[in-house]
Amino acid sequence: MVVIFTDDQGYADVGVFGATDFKTPNLDRMSSQGMRFTDFYAAPICSASRAALLTGCYPGRVGIRGAIFPKDKHGLSPDEITIAEVLRDQGYATACIGKWHLGHTPQMLPTGQGFDVFFGLPYSNDMNGKVGDAHGNRVHNVPLMDGMDVVEQPADQATLTRRYTERALQFIADHEDQPFFIYLAHTMPHTPLATGEPFAGRTVRPYGDVIEEIDWSVGQVLDALEQHGLADNTLVIFTSDNGPPTWKDEAIRGSTGPLRGGKQSTLEGGMRVPMIAWWPGTIPAGTETQEVASTMDFLPTFAKLVGGTAPDDRVIDGKDIWPLLSGQPGATTPHNYFFYLGWGDRMDAVRSGQWKLHVPYKTWKTDDGKKHDKPVTTELRLYDLSADIGEQHNVAASHPEVVSRLLSRARAFEQELKTHGRSAGYFIYSEAE
Repeated sequence: MVVIFTDDQGYADVGVFGATDFKTPNLDRMSSQGMRFTDFYAAPICSASRAALLTGCYPGRVGIRGAIFPKDKHGLSPDEITIAEVLRDQGYATACIGKWHLGHTPQMLPTGQGFDVFFGLPYSNDMNGKVGDAHGNRVHNVPLMDGMDVVEQPADQATLTRRYTERALQFIADHEDQPFFIYLAHTMPHTPLATGEPFAGRTVRPYGDVIEEIDWSVGQVLDALEQHGLADNTLVIFTSDNGPPTWKDEAIRGSTGPLRGGKQSTLEGGMRVPMIAWWPGTIPAGTETQEVASTMDFLPTFAKLVGGTAPDDRVIDGKDIWPLLSGQPGATTPHNYFFYLGWGDRMDAVRSGQWKLHVPYKTWKTDDGKKHDKPVTTELRLYDLSADIGEQHNVAASHPEVVSRLLSRARAFEQELKTHGRSAGYFIYSEAE
């Protein structure tokens, strides 16, 4: 199993999802040989999104709210059970390659959360201040780690996509005779953008260069699986952690296409992301589903596929989406309701079928006073996503029964999350440290 997870890539930043000023032939090939999910959701920001993917839970369920910074001493609790731990219990070799961002103290790094191998950055590539590099440039002082060791600081970001890819290919070669799970979480296209040769300057803007290098990486992984005779026995999923930062210049950010909003927002552009699933001979080729699914669904789905089970001693929010992935006739979403949690577990919206209801909450601003496309509302707003994917027309007044039903479910889930939520992990320093 391979999950390729990009950072801040917009809904329309893949050819088959609408990209126009750069090309993604390998992702398009992956789609033509697999299944495209049009209504697939992550979370609105980095750490929360990673927590949801790895634990099968809404991020607020496991105490991860927003983004974790280098000065923070909390992260994903070691008591949580990750996909890597579920699969390792079934004999899988496990690798986390790329960005982690779920805690950078020892027990919260990937090797303490079920991964045999970690090669990548402990948090976002724009963190930890700036220093001069070997060329005299001011760069972010982010460390590149191999296991528990820092092997380069500051990391040479122009080489990261290539080096992540090389490590993934090596892991495939080393474990071709046993089951394996690779979580390939690219640092890019989170800013600062960086690309290596021959991708720098390849398109009309830096963002396109970065996506074309990621697309190359996807092609390398698919080709390696085919060369090792593993393609017909490997599930590969490609998706993103959240939408693009819409407050940044267009040259360095992605596009949400027809969707409104972006990163940090619970509008569709902040949480609906491109998703492609590939498993030749098992996932029907050239297919598409408009059913709602989420990164939270990976854990229970993967567990069932390998003969294991999702944890039954705690609440898991994800559902088994194998009927969707395998193209079973009449398969529908297992989510009667999907909840959009904003910063700090704020209940922002709920979706059921075609309907999405934004619920009232207090105005929230960042420290610099900007709203960054976060929807701030004092009224109930109902959208029919089947006819209004851009969330432009509030039809709440015309459908009071839908508003009442969704608001009741949103408030009930808000209370349930408080009752059955779990805590993040916290690192306690000894006196010697």
